Amino acid sequence: MNILDTINSSADVKKIPEDQLPQLCSELRNMIIENVSRTGGHLASNLGAVELTVALHRVYDSSKDRIVFDVGHQCYAHKIITGRRDQLKTLRQFNGLSGFPKPYESDDDAFIAGHASDSVAIALGMAKARTIQGDDYDVVAVIGDGALTGGLAYEGLENAGVSGEPMVIVLNDNAMSISGNVGAMERVLSKARVRPEYLEFKRNYRATIGRLPRLYNFNHEIKESIKRRVLPSTMFDDFGLYYLGPIDGHDIRQVETALQWAKQMRVPVLLHVLTTKGKGYPFAEQHPEKYHGVGPFDIEAGITDSDAQSYSSIAGDTLCEIAQKNSKVVAITAAMSDGTGLDTFSKKFPSRFFDVGIAEGCAVSMAAGMAKQGLIPVFCVYSSFFQRSYDMLLHDIALQHLHVVFCVDRCGLVGSDGETHHGLFDVSYLRTVPGITILCPADFQELKDMIRTAVDHIDGPVAIRYPRGSEPKDVEPFEKEDQFEKNPSVTLVSYGNMFWEVLKAKKQLKENGIAADIIRLKAIEPLDVSRIEESARKTGRLIVAEETCSSGCVGEAIVAKLGQSDTVSCSYRLINLGDGIVTHGSVSQLMDLCKIDSSSIVSAAEELIRTHG
Repeated sequence: MNILDTINSSADVKKIPEDQLPQLCSELRNMIIENVSRTGGHLASNLGAVELTVALHRVYDSSKDRIVFDVGHQCYAHKIITGRRDQLKTLRQFNGLSGFPKPYESDDDAFIAGHASDSVAIALGMAKARTIQGDDYDVVAVIGDGALTGGLAYEGLENAGVSGEPMVIVLNDNAMSISGNVGAMERVLSKARVRPEYLEFKRNYRATIGRLPRLYNFNHEIKESIKRRVLPSTMFDDFGLYYLGPIDGHDIRQVETALQWAKQMRVPVLLHVLTTKGKGYPFAEQHPEKYHGVGPFDIEAGITDSDAQSYSSIAGDTLCEIAQKNSKVVAITAAMSDGTGLDTFSKKFPSRFFDVGIAEGCAVSMAAGMAKQGLIPVFCVYSSFFQRSYDMLLHDIALQHLHVVFCVDRCGLVGSDGETHHGLFDVSYLRTVPGITILCPADFQELKDMIRTAVDHIDGPVAIRYPRGSEPKDVEPFEKEDQFEKNPSVTLVSYGNMFWEVLKAKKQLKENGIAADIIRLKAIEPLDVSRIEESARKTGRLIVAEETCSSGCVGEAIVAKLGQSDTVSCSYRLINLGDGIVTHGSVSQLMDLCKIDSSSIVSAAEELIRTHG
């Protein structure tokens, strides 16, 4: 029987003899590779954290101790260990296991995760709560070096250091985020990575002198003085954290010992662990960025490169064409050069490409400074990550009406990454930014045209929002202008990717003997309702279909504006994603679940006609 078959909790991991731990790690890696090859998921990050995860469960009890994963895309081994082994085959599938920590799945998941840099602050809050309430449990934050490119991480480190709260911060250092790390922090860590001999000295010191308590205490200050003189102070020491490391993150015995030390010290400790992203799967070790997030693949052959175009690649190629002719155009990314299609731009125009790391707020403020001095910055960013920079959008961009272009990728439902990654709030928060123009292409050609228009012909801030993946292939060619019928019974309004669902709904309604006007909004801010008003005046019935949350949606604004008209009186239905908290699954499954697909639009139209005939 496999060792893994006996593991369902932290307590079970503690029972495994030390000499069998390498086999346990091997079984964990094999299970992760086999399942991710079928379902897709985050591969390289999970393979690199196996030994660290096993060591954490040998030292802590995740059912009561709080292990807070930063981002959480390294939690697969943790989920397997904590009783979800048999569910791994449902990973990221509809009604299956999430690819990120989710407390609703298990009490062993201390906190929801999906975005970077917040784990230290969360763990500090938990440690404070423990102390105030007089509880007895340990708190650990597991944060990657990539997350240390985000400013929130330093706010957490600074406050943790001065707090005196017993807690351990494990820095899982693999020299990567998704792409290679950037910035000064990478240089700081690279210096620390060449000093493992200090921990070995500390181990030997404690093994000998530690058996003599009086001598140990007498020598402690002398030892600390030697440390301060011989070794340069780390940034973490300066924060008030007791720094341990760096150590080999694939040596379970070493990691377990260091975690025990850190736990026993009862002060804020930072344990620096060196790991290899993709460990144990040669393809992933050689190309960790390529194997960060993967779809299903053949284990023997690895990932096959696809030539298929996506909205992201189209955006990147278009920016390259524009930059070739306009030297003022610069591109910015927040640790997502590949994901946002900017890799080619970074190679063609290295002096005009800027990766700020996981620091979206910094990206927007830097873009503001560039725009104020005459450049045309284009910030390519995922919708769910863009929301971090809302204050900078208002204060740094809008108040001076600066010309910055935001290519907002992954808008709407993104599928298997679930609620932390769906882009369902950008419509609401972007529409509150004074003076902004928000454009919504429905296909590749419109995306190209809108980027060119945004760069060359629109003043002030411009956001262009588009979905993940490719343009639809299973729809008929369409006229991109509004479609008016002779005797329409209902007005259908949409924008962006939802237009395709509305177009299919119109066809289904026609087959059912119902004529519908279609109005497609190319811009949702500023919002022009004149065409909607014209149609609604005839039909008396309005449906606005959107792939966004309900609060602050475009439909609300349309209804409010029509309500101010003396010539329009209509009944309406707003089709959207409610509060915006949507689980994981395929996009088609989620659209059906949330009732925003073409069939749901047809049903809403027919019901509206029946009840308001």
